[in-house]
Order: sequence, then C-alpha cells, then structure tokens
Amino acid sequence: MESGAGKHWTEEEVKALLSVWSEKNIRKQLHGTLRNKGIFIYIAKRLQELGVCRDWKQCRAKYKNLKYEYRTVKYAHNSGDVTKTMKFFHDLDAILRYEPVTQLATEENGRCSVTEAQLNTSPTTESTQ
Repeated sequence: MESGAGKHWTEEEVKALLSVWSEKNIRKQLHGTLRNKGIFIYIAKRLQELGVCRDWKQCRAKYKNLKYEYRTVKYAHNSGDVTKTMKFFHDLDAILRYEPVTQLATEENGRCSVTEAQLNTSPTTESTQ
C-alpha cells in the first residue's frame, strides 16, 4: 500500500520506523547531529526496503512527533499521572532511555560549554495503585 503525504502512518509503518530507529548506529547519529537530513534520507531508504513508502520529511516529522509524545507521557508518569499513555511507549522507552542529555557546564573563564551526562539508566518501576 502506497502512502501519500497526507496519509496517516499505519501501525505497521510505525513499527518499521521503530525497528530502523532502534539500531545502535542510527540512534547514535540521530543524537549527535543537528542537521540530520542525510540520516532521514537513509531511514526512508531502509523503510522502502521494508515496504514502507515514506519520504525523508515524513520520517523526520513522525520521529519528532513520536519523541515529543513519548516525553509528554514520560513526564506525566514521573509526575505521578500513570493514566496518560501512548501506543509504542515501551518500544520508545527502550530506544530513548539511554539517550544522553545535554547539560551546560560553567568553565573557569565563566563561559558555558556543553557536556553530556547520562540519564539515569535504571528502569523505572510503575507503582500500582
């Protein structure tokens, strides 16, 4: 099934995107690059091999939307609201859990530089109430 620009992503298409996204080299490149058009062109080609016809812009938009929705749900869970949920949350959690967070560090001369700090890598346990 061919998908056009205005078509919604099917569950199978999202699963294919997540499978490509979960590859270590892809995760590494996506994290370390601000101008990532080339990475998404590669992802779109990989998806095409899996039978998903999406261009790089659609892949990038879906990536950004999934990441935003994941972070919204994760923040809600960390705030105690376990009612907020999303499809593929656990898949995204496995992909994004170890993503480094950029933090500012003050240097001796008073300027700020960017350093990377690892997120807490212990799996979060959800309390049942």
